[in-house]
Amino acid sequence: MNILSFLFGKKKAEETGVRVGGMEDFMTLIRVYYQAVMAMQLGITNLAFLPDLRIFKQTLHVPTVNNKLGIGEKNRCKKMLTDMYGLSDSFFKEIDGSIKGRCKNVNDVKGYLLMFQGFSQDLMMLMGNLMQWKFRMPALFHKALRNMTATTVHKIMTKNDWSDEGVRRTCVSLRKYQSFLGYSESWMTEYVYNIVMLAKKEPKTSEPDLKKK
Repeated sequence: MNILSFLFGKKKAEETGVRVGGMEDFMTLIRVYYQAVMAMQLGITNLAFLPDLRIFKQTLHVPTVNNKLGIGEKNRCKKMLTDMYGLSDSFFKEIDGSIKGRCKNVNDVKGYLLMFQGFSQDLMMLMGNLMQWKFRMPALFHKALRNMTATTVHKIMTKNDWSDEGVRRTCVSLRKYQSFLGYSESWMTEYVYNIVMLAKKEPKTSEPDLKKK
């Protein structure tokens, strides 16, 4: 399933040089999954409130299940993420549990998504700073890279004596996000590892932009 071709048009995908099934697809589908879970759990019916879900549903013609927005869209999105990227079932269960425990009403959605954005940005910045050359390892060493990713995530969540004050402050910030959102180290490892492996497959012309993210 070429999700970029469906969501943004084949011509645009070719013009931007983004690889179909790559990092942009991954992040788009992650956003869709979050919004589908929120719609399902909170009974949201206004698609204008969930822009990524609206595009996904309308473009792929995903039918509404049991007259409830989110059920069919969540299942379709989960299948695509699993088929395209091999995400584990526990990865989705943690997202479901996090949203269920922290989004009690529609007013909580914006705050939750802002917290997740900050969490994701701090996590990727720290991982980039701490792993550096390890992220440049050839993709064929994927098992070693995943193990090193897990080790670094654990260090971020437990180590306090950082020599770099900027790293220490970002670790403190990340732990606050993690405490609120409730994601485990294994979830964080799977999230980071997939983004890194996908970034390695992006066209070289995209590399400067990817490093900024």
